[in-house]
Amino acid sequence: MRIISGSHKGRKILAPKKLPVRPTTDMAKEALFNILNNQYYFDDISVLDLFAGTGNISYEFASRGTEQITAVDDNYGCIKFINETAESFNMPIHTIKSDVFKFLQHSKQKHSIIFADPPYDFDVELFAKIPDLIFKNELLEDDGLVIVEHSKHTDLSDMERYSHTKNYGGNAFSFFE
Repeated sequence: MRIISGSHKGRKILAPKKLPVRPTTDMAKEALFNILNNQYYFDDISVLDLFAGTGNISYEFASRGTEQITAVDDNYGCIKFINETAESFNMPIHTIKSDVFKFLQHSKQKHSIIFADPPYDFDVELFAKIPDLIFKNELLEDDGLVIVEHSKHTDLSDMERYSHTKNYGGNAFSFFE
């Protein structure tokens, strides 16, 4: 994976093969950030990266100037990798090792963008639980956005607060407002 834009543009990041991850493809990530670039000033927002995995999305936000980034994952290896990479790139990424659903139930901090990249094999009910907990616990700032990455074969359009979906190859991003 590589950083698409910003101060670290073009830098490649090689994650250890033993991590249980499926990083967002560069093509899908570039398309997503083209959308976000038209809606946000990255240096003025707060980002929550759920199921952070390798930290791929967090690094992209940091490279573009976001200084308030929290990455949550329940895998110690993923958290360790994000911490090491963020330190070597001098990126302001705060990590939390936690089950995402427990984190969402107890968190009180609001964010401008909440990005979630859960396992693609989740049941639709588990996908639905993510935006449900975010909105129930008021974790999104006014005019904020929840983005859930999933397989293009998963349909989240029946969920409350659903806005739209963008497909890129086998990946899809569903937006909730």
